[in-house]
Amino acid sequence: MSERWDEISVDGSAMRCFVALPEGGSTHPGVIVCMHAYGLDGFIREICRRLATHGIAALAPDVYHRQGDAIENPMERMGLIRDDSALRDLNAATALLRGLPEVDAARCGVIGFCMGGRLAWLHATDDAELRAAVTLHGGNIMVPWGDHPTPFERSDRIACAVLGLFGADDPNPSPADEAKLDTELQRLGVVHEFVSYAGAGHAFLNERGANYHEEAAKDAWARCCDWLDKYL
Repeated sequence: MSERWDEISVDGSAMRCFVALPEGGSTHPGVIVCMHAYGLDGFIREICRRLATHGIAALAPDVYHRQGDAIENPMERMGLIRDDSALRDLNAATALLRGLPEVDAARCGVIGFCMGGRLAWLHATDDAELRAAVTLHGGNIMVPWGDHPTPFERSDRIACAVLGLFGADDPNPSPADEAKLDTELQRLGVVHEFVSYAGAGHAFLNERGANYHEEAAKDAWARCCDWLDKYL
């Protein structure tokens, strides 16, 4: 496994991307990793490394790049994200991923955590060539970020297989939110699978966080890798 930082320009702003690549000379499937509110921190970089070790090229874009360094509060930073600019970031990052010589451009997907779970759903509604999406405790999918339809309202555009991994004790997304998302994907005929973990709260997969739930995290990660292996 190798790792590096790449940089691309989006809307005249330099966007850093953390890249982790598998060993071996053949091409690999690729995944965009959508960051949580804390940015491209150790958790997100470790997720990229784990994917690369599994044999999947991973690229995590910094969707805070327009904000500079003046704002430090993660919740405030997250509140400044707008879906139209986020989609431009994700599309630019996906183009970068597909253009890497180590990546099979026809076998790409997206995963995301918390805020990133929402962005993963959003990206799945916008890129019809994605083959898989995984949203891990993605909140606010039914909330607008800007003057645009919500990711939920755009769900009829999803063309890939969707895996949703949720904590049963999570208030956002709540079990009621999960049920609504599940019902909508069933109505639309989108291939999907949702799993809810009893006793797990928000961000249960982040072993650096207070809500880490070891049993749920291990099962969720295995399901995530299996899903990506199956559809990529």
